[in-house]
Amino acid sequence: MIMKASQKREEFMKNNERSEEIWKRAHERNAKRVRNMMIQLGGLWVKLGQYLSTRADVLPSAYISLLKQLQDSLPPRPLQEVCRTIERELGKSMKEIFLDFDENSLATASIAQVHRATLIDGREVVVKVQHEDIKTIILEDLKDAKSIVDWIAWAEPQYNFNPMIDEWCKEAPKELDFNHEAVMMIGGVAAAKLLGMVDTLYEGGENSSDGGSVRLTLITLVKTVWCFHEVSLDVVEMKVMVGDGVFSQFLALLLKVKLPTPYDELWSFVFIENTRTVSKNLGCTNKYDSDKSINQVDVLIPEVIQSTEKVLILEYMDGIRLNDLESLEACGANKQKIVEEITRAYAHQIYVDGFFNGDPHTGNFLVSKEPPHRPILLDFGFTKKISSSMKQSLAKMFLATAEGDHVALLSSFAEMGLKLRLDLPEQAMDVTSIFFRASTPANEAAEYAKTLNEQRTRNMKVLQEKMNLSQKEVKRFNPIDAFPGDMVMFSRVVNLLRGLSSTLNARIVYQDIMRPFAESVLQEKIAKGPSANAQWIYDTPVHSDVEAKLRQILVELGNEDKILGIQVCAYKDGEVIIDTAAGVLGRYDPRPVQPDSLFSVFSVTKGITAGMLHWLVDKGKLNLDESIANIWPEFGTNGKNLIKVHHVLNHTAGLQNALDNLRKENPLLLTDWDECLKRIAMSAPETEPGQAQLYHFLSFGWLCGGIIEHASGKKFQEILEEAFVQPLNIEGELYVGIPPGVESRLASLTIDEDDFSKLSKIGSLSALPSTFQPENISQLATTLPALSNTLNIRRAIIPAANGHCSARALARYYAALVDRGLVPPPHSSLSTPPLGSHPHIPKFSSEITSKMQNGKKSKAVGSASKKKENGYEQKTKQSKDSKDNGSGGESNSDGYTRIAVDSTSGSSSVSNTSLPDNSSASGNDSRKNNVIWIFNNPRIHDEFMGTGEYSDLVLPNGKFGLGFKRFSSSDGSFSGFGHSGLGGSTGFCDIENRFAIAVTLNKISFGTATRKIIQFVCSELNVPLPDEFSILSGTEAGEALSISRALFN
Repeated sequence: MIMKASQKREEFMKNNERSEEIWKRAHERNAKRVRNMMIQLGGLWVKLGQYLSTRADVLPSAYISLLKQLQDSLPPRPLQEVCRTIERELGKSMKEIFLDFDENSLATASIAQVHRATLIDGREVVVKVQHEDIKTIILEDLKDAKSIVDWIAWAEPQYNFNPMIDEWCKEAPKELDFNHEAVMMIGGVAAAKLLGMVDTLYEGGENSSDGGSVRLTLITLVKTVWCFHEVSLDVVEMKVMVGDGVFSQFLALLLKVKLPTPYDELWSFVFIENTRTVSKNLGCTNKYDSDKSINQVDVLIPEVIQSTEKVLILEYMDGIRLNDLESLEACGANKQKIVEEITRAYAHQIYVDGFFNGDPHTGNFLVSKEPPHRPILLDFGFTKKISSSMKQSLAKMFLATAEGDHVALLSSFAEMGLKLRLDLPEQAMDVTSIFFRASTPANEAAEYAKTLNEQRTRNMKVLQEKMNLSQKEVKRFNPIDAFPGDMVMFSRVVNLLRGLSSTLNARIVYQDIMRPFAESVLQEKIAKGPSANAQWIYDTPVHSDVEAKLRQILVELGNEDKILGIQVCAYKDGEVIIDTAAGVLGRYDPRPVQPDSLFSVFSVTKGITAGMLHWLVDKGKLNLDESIANIWPEFGTNGKNLIKVHHVLNHTAGLQNALDNLRKENPLLLTDWDECLKRIAMSAPETEPGQAQLYHFLSFGWLCGGIIEHASGKKFQEILEEAFVQPLNIEGELYVGIPPGVESRLASLTIDEDDFSKLSKIGSLSALPSTFQPENISQLATTLPALSNTLNIRRAIIPAANGHCSARALARYYAALVDRGLVPPPHSSLSTPPLGSHPHIPKFSSEITSKMQNGKKSKAVGSASKKKENGYEQKTKQSKDSKDNGSGGESNSDGYTRIAVDSTSGSSSVSNTSLPDNSSASGNDSRKNNVIWIFNNPRIHDEFMGTGEYSDLVLPNGKFGLGFKRFSSSDGSFSGFGHSGLGGSTGFCDIENRFAIAVTLNKISFGTATRKIIQFVCSELNVPLPDEFSILSGTEAGEALSISRALFN
């Protein structure tokens, strides 16, 4: 009512200062009411108040100042009740335990209160004593809270907090058992590891020299404990007798049973031993070490002296409360450093140890009075233990957010069990980015909260539009289908840490502080490559001896850190001879690369886009010598009426820098297909068409794409389907703009920093657009992976640079082109999952209207563009003889041996009737009655390369033919064609040798790994090595030439 009344009064206020005063008083009145109510209710409601008291980043200061009293300043319980609990739990009188016991409590909180004391042996301690009957109260509160949450979820489905309360109901009761807290304080994860050794308790064996006695001793002690007999051996003597390792196993067994009070000394020994182990693991020593490594923490944890279910005795540490800001200022403590170190400690607990305190409010910390004023971590009652797989998922989620990698983010969600009801990757990234945002000092919290509300409003609008919901429906829609319980406590901890830093007016950049710990979770599986991962080469059968040798080359490159994830596939004479996948999907994604994984191949896409345009020429839809304005009327502006189709394919259109400003204006505009086509149509050429071959890095794609759509009257992706995907049976493994549903197979990109450090060795390159000059590439390299890993980029149609494919799909494409359009036999059945087995259902918008003028047809270019009648005469070529080499394989005169036999794949020659004239596509094809040709032109190779009768359509001696790079052998003749991409991926074919190969990888470099692979395979097969992949000398001039070649991709 107070809040509603204040809102109404504010509506009539014109003075902002007056309005602020009204709200200040309203918050103060409400905060007092909330505090008093929570104290009266006690139990769980005090815990809620403690949580709210830390959220200075979202709550007004009036609530923070009053609710922080709930952290440790509640009215104390009577001393008589405290002493009664201690004597009952420890089985001794107070005088038998303590020399001195302070009757005044140090602190009183929701579950227990703390007193200072001195043990009989003179040690200074603190004694934590649980309130009587608090267990019953807390359990009742949880039951009531569950009912309230159920009602809220029914009334407002978008506010379904059931996953949170369910997790709380599971974890909160553990705080009522101080034995559990003791174990957690001394290292929970170490105890968990020991528990895992119970099954091997007796593996010492009776046959070993001392195994029998060890086993007998352990059995005797176990029976003694379980049967409540007197312990006949001192625990220290027992440790010496059986050895540290076996004794640790015994301690692990003890942790599984509840020991009666007569054995508290043994419990204390267990806790002390584990304290030493875990303190060493966390680096929690009393000595300050200024040389700690980046993943060590500099905090203190009190030693556990003794514990029972309701009493916990700890080492006394003198410190300043974290919420005592005046004392912290007076002693010169650095609050920023303190909060950073606490954050590091929690990052260590979560990502390294896999267990963490779920209640990091300011009452659970002290700061040592002596320099360097280290944080002291208290109260490990409310803790959470997570599995190794969940640690990896949380680490991947954090790092994916830091990198802006939508694919890894969605993968982490799937792995941890977080399910979304709709496809909103951008909004998911927004949410996690806000979650891991830098903390805001309390004095800036109000303004930042306003920003967050605006962001939420924008996200709700996107949701409403995507789901076509009404205003009322969108408020009730919950986009989360399943929320993992482990995420509840993780989220709570991060929010509490953010509130803690706001309380101390510290600004914490979580992505900087927590990153090294998150990376450490994944680095063992990723950073060490094949040397630490026996499954680094994906386990598939070997097709040939060349593939077996190649796998060794890949392992060597992986160990040299030149490969993160890679696929290599090659065809020879129409058959698969290599199909290998290796490495991992990403820098922070340890899942293995498989044959069907999808890689971003950058300018390799140009070879596919060019093929689509040639396909339309072959179908008579357009002509290579035709003016583009004739096909696409809007294009004929600003002096572009002379630009023809072949100019675009040959990179001589003079539009090499077109839309460069668009990238600078906003990179995400590159994802707007219609806008890009509109702007390319309005651009102006910089040089006369056909006069200079200047690489059209991005503009090539939009020029070709516009031609394709206007000439065919269909969408770009529809032509890709019709021309190549369906005939080649590569469904699900070749896209230009991925559809939703394939994210789990995407490889994430990263940079080979060593390679890009070499850019300083080369000067400017006149044939490249200004954006891709060496001096600008370094900046591009730092942003390219992050930009390309976003799903809005991956889903965009960028026909020059955004293809996603597997190596086997790309190799099959070039295997068909090398045989002049003959579709090869089915891909090797040895590759799993089978090629073409994935569902491939791209969504196309309605057909566009062709812009060609009615009645106008493309003009022919010589005989090459004339539509042929049925049946080109086929020139056959006898297949090479094969013979048994005596080793179970099939020897081939081309220099390789087939090892595996694939029943679905034969050689690929065709019958000599009713087929185009194709002397290269011959041999022993078993599919004589089911031959499929993609192209009909018998001189299609000349068309691709701009040779023969097509030579007038290309610039003489240029690197490019008509859409493809022309590859030359050592004698200078054109041996084949293809296209490589920035970063190292490539696809090409050698015509004379009927050889096609594709390499896809996710570590962007200047092609060092790719060159070694191509050189090796060509050498083994006696295929001439194209100059493009020649291994240059280690001189600066050689490196500069290698880099300049790579930049032309």
